[in-house]
Amino acid sequence: MSKLTPFHAAVPVHDLEAARKFYHEVLGCAEGRTDELWTDFDLYGHQFVIHYKPKPEGDPKHHTNPVDGHDVPVPHFGVVLEWDEWEKLAERLKNFGVKFIIEPYIRFKGLPGEQATMFFTDPSGNALEFKAFKDMGQLFAK
Repeated sequence: MSKLTPFHAAVPVHDLEAARKFYHEVLGCAEGRTDELWTDFDLYGHQFVIHYKPKPEGDPKHHTNPVDGHDVPVPHFGVVLEWDEWEKLAERLKNFGVKFIIEPYIRFKGLPGEQATMFFTDPSGNALEFKAFKDMGQLFAK
């Protein structure tokens, strides 16, 4: 595998203060540069930015696709963590009372790509997935 470099992602949030608190206090991301309409975070070494966008009218629902007996929200984003780091994050989220879309569990048991995964949303409804592989060599397994 080639050397990974940090990705950059920016997502809309309708409440900057709630999002700042969530990404900093709940996920434990260090806060970087900030402005009245956006904030940079260090999301496990990646540049992640929240940008203010007014809340849309109505109650938009996530589209989902069935995967391994669960309804996976689309779109979603997250980070592939080391196994022990994933376990620590799952425990941290539980301790903060985060409501999971899909509770932490092991997906594809005994198959190529076996992984730990969990899904939840930020305060603006952005869906996140954090996962881990016991064997990182299985990340792109068929």
